[in-house]
Amino acid sequence: MTRDARRVVVLGGGVTGLVACYRLLEASKAQNLSLDIHLIEASSRLGGVIETEFADGVLMEKGPDCFLASKPEGIELCEELGLGSQLIGTNERYRRSFVLRGDELLPVPQGYYLLAPYQIGPFLTSPVFSPLGKLRMAMDVLLPGRRGDDDESLADFVRRRFGREALERMAQPMVAGIYSADPEKLSLQATMPQFHQIEREHRSLILGLRKRMQKRGAGEGVSASGPRYGLFVSFARGMGVLAEALAEAISGVAVRTGCRAEALERFERGWRVRLQGGEEVDADAACVTLPPSAAARMLEKAAPGISGELMSIPSGSLATLNLVYRAEQVANPLHAMGFVVPAIENKTLLACSFSSTKFAGRAPEGKVLIRAFAGGEAASRAGLSNEELAGRLIEELRPILGITGEPEASAFYRYEESLPHYLVGHLEKVERIESAIEATPGLALAGNAYRGVGIPDCVKSAGDAAEKILGDLRTINS
Repeated sequence: MTRDARRVVVLGGGVTGLVACYRLLEASKAQNLSLDIHLIEASSRLGGVIETEFADGVLMEKGPDCFLASKPEGIELCEELGLGSQLIGTNERYRRSFVLRGDELLPVPQGYYLLAPYQIGPFLTSPVFSPLGKLRMAMDVLLPGRRGDDDESLADFVRRRFGREALERMAQPMVAGIYSADPEKLSLQATMPQFHQIEREHRSLILGLRKRMQKRGAGEGVSASGPRYGLFVSFARGMGVLAEALAEAISGVAVRTGCRAEALERFERGWRVRLQGGEEVDADAACVTLPPSAAARMLEKAAPGISGELMSIPSGSLATLNLVYRAEQVANPLHAMGFVVPAIENKTLLACSFSSTKFAGRAPEGKVLIRAFAGGEAASRAGLSNEELAGRLIEELRPILGITGEPEASAFYRYEESLPHYLVGHLEKVERIESAIEATPGLALAGNAYRGVGIPDCVKSAGDAAEKILGDLRTINS
């Protein structure tokens, strides 16, 4: 690097930090900029929660097993990295899901999208809801739309449009399966703004959603039950492929793993990162891609206003358990993507994915791979030990799926404060943070704490942060 090189420090080596480095590196080549980019990651590896493990022909995902293709940033990044040909979709034969009631798995009605139905026949004949529950839900076609544009919780929204039973039996487990959070606290506009928009445009959720789905057609997988499984993609060799490709693409970046940053401070020429052990790294700009609580601690002295806003964004914990069985050990045929568990069932189990059904190549012939999830307090290290939590999940799965004997292999993973919770008023908070960041030269924030928790959301957030850093550096240079 020349003397004129501008140093940028990226804190956090998860997918957001990797993409931020990649965008900065690509811009430096395209715009003939001289950048000295440093990536600092506290753990011993890059990729964050994205990691794939192979054992005896079984492909186990430690973190996310797919991403949403309808948000273009994820697919576009894969194409840039030369990974487009490795993308695979979900199993077309079994794009449906179940919801647990007692120890029985009931199919999510065809044409039921997360919070609301848009096909009347399957909904009316579904055993998931009682006759009175169905009647209350059907009243949505008559109810007036909500006046005003104030944010409300997901739970309040569902109760207002469809009643208590719709919330408890379907909306709550669907939402928990995505955010591992209580819909009583989650913001509708920050998590599922499409439903807020549908009510504004069409009044009735059922009628409005039906019109939207008819326009989109079956090509987007909208005929499936539950989430639109036709829109989810992964890699033939697992999600770890993405982290590995990004790590290789940033070979021009100075990467330090096993190195924990403790504070970010302002000084006369830019930013100073204080590392564990007392070492300091000075930079012209810094991009923080850490979870909100860690980012808040990093900025406590340098930007107390931003730090306070970040500290008020809570995050939940998540635990995953991969289980390998011989096919004959599992009575359930696993002809679905998986199932979700309502909180009123009082289970530790949050959801279960039938991984060997969901994507091809996850388990060899004669074996099945099942992935169980726990969230909230159960997934926190302050509660059950790894062995206790894994044992409880296995015991709860036995009667549900008809499992006999012990698993041939298992892999348990726990992620503390990995899922930010978008509480009511979240978007207003993000706007305040973004305004403060915009007024702070050489500083950018990125990650899943702001405008989306999925991989494409993180990719977009990282790209926006890189653009902000580049703009600030151009101002400094001028």
